[in-house]
Amino acid sequence: MKFLDQAKVYVRSGDGGAGCVSFRREKFIEFGGPNGGDGGRGGDVWIECVDGLNTLIDYRYQQHFKAKKGDHGRGANCTGAKGADAVLRVPAGTQIFDEDDETLLADMTEVGQRICLLRGGNGGFGNAQFKTSTNQAPRRANPGLEGEEKWIWLRLKLIADAGLVGLPNAGKSTFLAATTAAKPKIADYPFTTLHPGLGVVRVDGREFVLADIPGLIEGAHEGVGIGDRFLGHVERCRALLHLVDGSSMDAGKAYETVRGELEAYGNGLDEKPEIVALSKVDALTPEFLDEQKARLKAACGQEPLLLSAQSGQGVQEALRALLSIVEGARAEEKEAETAHQTWQP
Repeated sequence: MKFLDQAKVYVRSGDGGAGCVSFRREKFIEFGGPNGGDGGRGGDVWIECVDGLNTLIDYRYQQHFKAKKGDHGRGANCTGAKGADAVLRVPAGTQIFDEDDETLLADMTEVGQRICLLRGGNGGFGNAQFKTSTNQAPRRANPGLEGEEKWIWLRLKLIADAGLVGLPNAGKSTFLAATTAAKPKIADYPFTTLHPGLGVVRVDGREFVLADIPGLIEGAHEGVGIGDRFLGHVERCRALLHLVDGSSMDAGKAYETVRGELEAYGNGLDEKPEIVALSKVDALTPEFLDEQKARLKAACGQEPLLLSAQSGQGVQEALRALLSIVEGARAEEKEAETAHQTWQP
C-alpha cells in the first residue's frame, strides 16, 4: 500500500427537500384543508477517525464527497426522508484544514472521534405549516435550503511516542528494524527512506511507538532534498532520538545541520527532549571514535550515547532513555487530565 499523508478533497452537504402543496380530498369530509408535508433535511458531512488506517491513499482516487438531498414532502402530511450523510473515514492523527491550508478545522487524534463538518440544508415547509384562521387554504410551500460546500485539506501526522531524526544514512532505518518488527528499506545510498515508518518498541516489558522519517539535509526547509514536509510526523512525539553518523567527516557539523533544520521548521520541534547518539561506532577505530565523540559533545552540549544497531551496542541504553522520557510525559498528561476532570467550581 502506498503512503499518502496529504490530500485535497471537495465536500458538500445535501440540499433540503421542498415542501409540498396538497389538500385532503376524501369522501364524506366536507372541509379537507391543506395537508402538504415538509421536505426532508439534507445529509450532513462527517469526519470519522477509525482504526485500521495509516494513510490517506483512499483520497487519491476519490476527491469529491457529496451528501444526498432530502426528499420532498408529500400529501397526507408526509415529511420527506432525510438525505444520507457523507462520511470521510480517516486514520488517527489526521488534521482537517480549510481551503487556505492554514485554518485548522479539526484534529482527529482518537479512534472513534467523530465531528460534523457541514450541516445539510433544512427542508422547506409544506402548505400545512401556513394554515391560519384567516388563510385556511394556503397554496404556498417553501423550497429546501441549499447545503454547504467547501474544499478541505486532509493532512496526516503520525502519532508516535518517539521519533528518529538525522541526516540521510545515519542509521535510522537500521535502528528501527533492529528494535521493532518494522521492515523498512535499508541500503547504502542516501534517501533510502522515502516515506515515514512506524514500529512498536518493547523494552523491559513496556512498549512505546517509534517513528522514522526521511533524512534531512542542509536547506531542507527550503525544499532541498526531500524537504522538511515529513517533519510534521514527529510533531506529536514526546522525545527525539537524534542519530549522528559516526563515519561522517565531522559529527559536530552533522548534528548542527539537522538542528538548524529543526529550528527553521519551528512548531516546537527544537524544544522537544532530545537524546543524541553517535551511530555506527562498530565501524570506527578507537582514535577516530574519540575524535567524533568529542566533536559531537562540543556541538550538542551533552554526553552522546554510542550505539550500533548492527551489533546491538548501546541500543538498549538508548531505548531505556527514550522510555524514561516517554513515560514521564505520559504521567504528566495523565495528571493534567485527572486534575481537569476532578476540578469543580
